[in-house]
Amino acid sequence: MEVHFTPELQAKLEHVAAQQGRDTEALVTEAVERLVDHEAWFTAEVEKGLAAPDRGEFIEHEAVGKLIATRYPG
Repeated sequence: MEVHFTPELQAKLEHVAAQQGRDTEALVTEAVERLVDHEAWFTAEVEKGLAAPDRGEFIEHEAVGKLIATRYPG
């Protein structure tokens, strides 16, 4: 795979890589791995949340209103 960056972003990547004593390829690889891992985690959490009502895990509308009023009075 070939990736192209703007000259400005390339300069930023080179600067960060130099600060860390790494090459830009390693820095970009780590960043992409973190992004992919985060997206997978986020998607799984959203799916769990969407399935919560099917498992009976929810709060009635009135209870939410009371909870908000209790935490943020006035």
